[in-house]
Amino acid sequence: MSVDWYALRSKPRKEEVVYRQILNQDIEVYYPRLRVHPINPRARKIQPYFPGYLFVHVDLDALGLSYFQWMPHTLGLVCFGEEAAIVPDHLIAELKKRVREIANAGGEFFDGLKTGDTVYIHQGPFAGYEAIFDVRLPGSERVRVLLKLLNDQRQVPMELSIDYLARKKK
Repeated sequence: MSVDWYALRSKPRKEEVVYRQILNQDIEVYYPRLRVHPINPRARKIQPYFPGYLFVHVDLDALGLSYFQWMPHTLGLVCFGEEAAIVPDHLIAELKKRVREIANAGGEFFDGLKTGDTVYIHQGPFAGYEAIFDVRLPGSERVRVLLKLLNDQRQVPMELSIDYLARKKK
């Protein structure tokens, strides 16, 4: 009996359905998701870290390869030839750690963003201006930035919704 991690492919935008389906069958599953800050306010705020993929922890010898091939909304396990590809335990542990780090930072937008980094305001009354990221305000989806005015000679602090910002392209 060898229980290993395998990558399971899902049909486009069906990861959540497959995730719930697998949970209902008492199979250990890892579905890495991140909080994102989409430009479109109606877009999903939580998206898969690997769109189209989930990870299942099963004894494939006991369950059988075809179990996942015929599951609704899936495209089967990632295979090389007729052999399902095993995902090493340490890789899953690193993925979990990385997703936790991004979540603790406040989501993908905040990952690696530090006080003093330049951001671009793409929405609202100050659209088109650059600002300097100051701090994420606790308990909200708002941040404080320093708006660059008068050829960078004056910086005005202001609070904005995170949805108004984008990272400045380097």
